[in-house]
Amino acid sequence: MLRRFDAWPITIRVALATAVLMVLLGLAASQQVLSTLGRLQDARLREYARLHVEGLAVALGPFALHKDVWEVYDTLDRARTNASGQRILFTVVADDRGSVLAATDPTRAPVDSGIDAFVGDAVPVGEVSAANGSSVVRVTAPLSVQGRDVGQIVTELDVADLVAQRRGAALALLAGNAIATLMLALAGYFVMSRMLKPVELLAGHMGKAGGTPHPIPEAAIPRSNSVLTRLLRNFNDMAGAIDARTEAERRLAERERFVSLGRLSSSLAHEINNPLGGLLNTTDTIRTYADRPNVVRQSVELLDRGLRHLRDVSRAILEENRMDRSGQSLSRSDFEDLRLLFEPETIRRRQRLDWRIDGSDDILGRLPSAPIRQVALNLLLNASSAAPEGGSVSMRIRETEDTLELSVTDDGPGLSDTARTRLLSEAPVAPGGGVGLRLVRDLVTGLDGTIACDRSEGTTEITVRLPRRRAAEPC
Repeated sequence: MLRRFDAWPITIRVALATAVLMVLLGLAASQQVLSTLGRLQDARLREYARLHVEGLAVALGPFALHKDVWEVYDTLDRARTNASGQRILFTVVADDRGSVLAATDPTRAPVDSGIDAFVGDAVPVGEVSAANGSSVVRVTAPLSVQGRDVGQIVTELDVADLVAQRRGAALALLAGNAIATLMLALAGYFVMSRMLKPVELLAGHMGKAGGTPHPIPEAAIPRSNSVLTRLLRNFNDMAGAIDARTEAERRLAERERFVSLGRLSSSLAHEINNPLGGLLNTTDTIRTYADRPNVVRQSVELLDRGLRHLRDVSRAILEENRMDRSGQSLSRSDFEDLRLLFEPETIRRRQRLDWRIDGSDDILGRLPSAPIRQVALNLLLNASSAAPEGGSVSMRIRETEDTLELSVTDDGPGLSDTARTRLLSEAPVAPGGGVGLRLVRDLVTGLDGTIACDRSEGTTEITVRLPRRRAAEPC
């Protein structure tokens, strides 16, 4: 099946456009030539018919007035003899009542028969033409004597040579136009192919870029100072700028990651320092009251709870920073680890944290762990930064028929236009800000998911919908 015309190579499209224009030009020129030839032929034919009919009218007028059949026939016979080898094929003369007086072929038009059979398709002398394609035409003219109509003449003329001339001219024009069109179309193809070679080179490099354009080799760029050469060099400059921007975004993402880890580390330091203070007090209590079993037993239980809490915090930190999580499946424990990591941040800012996980491990296990943890952590940190001191942050995981929804809500002032652009569009990241929200978008897009941001009643809710059919790849 033919592809759409717009998808064809431009060299072929230019050649076809040239051919179409040549066909239209050839049709217009051919029509003009044939029209001029037709006018010249018709003018000659009318002049010939006029001279013939007028000569007959002068000679036959008196005889037709007296209805002298023999004289009329004799005159017609002499006229046919003189016109031997000319265009006159047949002539018939009738009186004023339409009865045939004589004809060059009496068998076709007997005397006293009606002339109507010959008048039907006859035209006046001034309107005769060979344009209808017929090899025989009929002309009619009145016989007048001193201004009085005394009869009528009908003559058949042979115009086969004129029709053949027109047909030959049309075929010659058609063949000439076809050859000229083909030659110009081929010339247009080769010329455009040569002119557009740099464009094809550019299109090839852009098509192979795959999101990361590679510069065109300097040896492949023409040495002229044409517009196309400047275009190729501009593409190389753009490719270099994209590489530089990609590297800057990567460094910015790394910096933001370290900033986020620093915030978490600060919060976790408080989370660990407080239990450590209690544990040290417990050990002092054991030393002081070593001879009191009840006090020692209660202190040991308190010491055990504190150590278990520190173990959970350490395990969550290690789990979040593992380098081999890419093949792990998501589970409820991932969100519990996230809560353990994130909750100290809300405690430090005296914020209320609402945490609801409604998904089962069977459903969550169809999704990869690492990108979803990264998405949730970035959204939570952004929500905590946006919410005021003493505000509220919430996270909810719920299942629908086809998707898993992750919602993060805060009561902050809402996303700025710049932040909304980072999260919801593919526009380039403006310099001077983080890329956490853009990272969220990239990760969700990689999971074939969607992101929605709603603002109502003083709260901002960001909802990530992920298709449940996606399963994590094995390690």
